[in-house]
Amino acid sequence: MFIAILLSIAILAFGQPGTKRYLYLSQPDAAQKEGRSDPPGIMIFDIDNGHKFVRRIEVPIFSEGLRGFAGSLKTHRVYFSSTNRRLGAFDLETEKVVWEKTYEAGCDRSSITMDGKKIYVPTGWWYSGEDSGILIVNADNGELIKRIQVGPQAHNSIVSLDGRRVYLGTRTMLSIFDTATDQMIRQIKDVGERGIFPYTMDSRNRIGYICLGDHVGFDVVNLQTGKVLHRVFAGEERIPHRTHGSALTPDETELWISDQVGQKLFIFDATKMPPKPKGHVELSQGGHGWVCFSLDGQYAWSHAPDVFDAKTKKLVATLKDEHGRPVSGSKYIEVHFRGGKVVQMGNEFGLGRK
Repeated sequence: MFIAILLSIAILAFGQPGTKRYLYLSQPDAAQKEGRSDPPGIMIFDIDNGHKFVRRIEVPIFSEGLRGFAGSLKTHRVYFSSTNRRLGAFDLETEKVVWEKTYEAGCDRSSITMDGKKIYVPTGWWYSGEDSGILIVNADNGELIKRIQVGPQAHNSIVSLDGRRVYLGTRTMLSIFDTATDQMIRQIKDVGERGIFPYTMDSRNRIGYICLGDHVGFDVVNLQTGKVLHRVFAGEERIPHRTHGSALTPDETELWISDQVGQKLFIFDATKMPPKPKGHVELSQGGHGWVCFSLDGQYAWSHAPDVFDAKTKKLVATLKDEHGRPVSGSKYIEVHFRGGKVVQMGNEFGLGRK
């Protein structure tokens, strides 16, 4: 009895094992040369300790160059896609590749259902064949379940946070599917100017923000009706190169978009419709273009080594490898551990979480 009382007091005093928050950055990014660091694998940064480098997990197969890095809280795995038409599963707790398979079609930026059972794999922005579209893959073993023809240059896929929808971007079209049946719900055409690049949406699947292919800016679409509501350009004058990266802050008050050529992240007030400009932050380098936020909304990450405080817009950290060299990429995900177990995961897309 006395020992039980002491144990109870200890638990009250010290609590459960603490939660550690990490940023898992995979290398090399197939889409950019800036910020690469060898050997290939996953670099781990401690979010709560100034984003300090913790260690590197070497994964030789990553040398093919990564196209996507999607995670599942249900399976405690991340699913990587490579330039070499390969898709694989990496267990975050055992730190082993569980399976990997090569498909005749390509493997671009994939996503996984909330139950951890199905992976949606775009056939690639580089492929414009008649059967371009999406592969549906068994997340447990990598076996192909189904292939759906959608449209040319299938690029990014996103499973909504409520698990009910999957979105797929093709050349100038956003397609929406029901994850329960894999049936098409609707297609929103003539968006993104010249090719759909990254996009994001609010947590209730009402409004989507789709990057433009010829200018720095975005289209605002009603995801429930398919209507294009607004086209918004960044800057006082139109900036004539593509946008590659859009993210809502978790509270959905701001939309950030990437100008990788101009080395900026433009910020918009997302409580207004259309969203209104609020300024920008400067990046230390160019690259592929990307932007995402920590789950708590405190930090903004991009394709550059720079870490910003999302509220103050101040630079608060720089991602550096074990040799002190700045590192970066656009394939990363936030992972929380407690007692050696994965207890929370972010999303490589900057989705609204309100």
